[in-house]
Amino acid sequence: MPLSEIVNIFAGNPLDRAGERRGDASWIAEKLEDPQSLAVAVWNGKVLVEDSPLADDEPTGVQIAYLRADMAKELAGTDERLLFMGLWKDIAVFAVDLEGAADPSEGALQGLGRFEDLRGAAATLPAPDAGILATAKSMFEWRRKHPFCANCGNKSDIADGGWKRICPSCHAEHFPRTDPVAIMLAVHGGKCLLGRQAAWPAGMFSALAGFVEPGETIEEACARELKEEAGLVAVKVRYHSSQPWPFPASLMMGMIAEVDSDQAAPDQTELEAVRWFDKDEAKALIRGEIEDAFAPPTLAIAHQLIKTWCESEG
Repeated sequence: MPLSEIVNIFAGNPLDRAGERRGDASWIAEKLEDPQSLAVAVWNGKVLVEDSPLADDEPTGVQIAYLRADMAKELAGTDERLLFMGLWKDIAVFAVDLEGAADPSEGALQGLGRFEDLRGAAATLPAPDAGILATAKSMFEWRRKHPFCANCGNKSDIADGGWKRICPSCHAEHFPRTDPVAIMLAVHGGKCLLGRQAAWPAGMFSALAGFVEPGETIEEACARELKEEAGLVAVKVRYHSSQPWPFPASLMMGMIAEVDSDQAAPDQTELEAVRWFDKDEAKALIRGEIEDAFAPPTLAIAHQLIKTWCESEG
């Protein structure tokens, strides 16, 4: 069951991660051969999905297109491309990482689904499926970018079902990294502040955000980013919720921050523009009713921060 009343997209992975099983190589090998075990597939960062069951003769969206785990093992060719995801009740669930120019859904996986970008598919994926696929995508991004030991530079080996890497030379252990990001909605005098980056689609405005630095709390990161990007001083910070963000592997920690004035100015490095919205304007923004501006999509925690604030009293 959810631990919070606010569950963002990509949160809520329903699998029992079964961390105590990861180090049991013989058990994992047995489960990979078990015809009941399942696997999800990722190809060059895209995820294998299929249309979900019809409703009134119309597709209702997409869902995970599961493979048999033994098929995933054969496709992987090596443990390096496999990940033990966890258990669904008594059924083991794995993930396989596929690479190369040729689309596997037109080859070995023909007729078993299609590969789609997770960001786009998330709009119609069931929430549990989105959480499972976000975990797989983030883990494979880590595997792909960290094949060598950061201590001595030698090639490291996969261990613990894909959740750890061990250097055979210096015996250093390496674990998946998640990049913490503070994302905040600044509010003052009945208005909220949104900003935009030059690289974004024209008219898109979102909450401000930045990576948490070493030796810094989430609240301190929130205050620093507001000062750096918009010249605002935070006086009170309230936690909202968090969201795994597998692009490539961040944890978004959402806050609503009261600031001491409305004298905001974009830094012209991170932000090219900032804009204040009152509650009626913010409601219109997330409904897509403002001609020259629009909010992030519903899958983004920034959308949920705006929605929570504009629907609150006071």
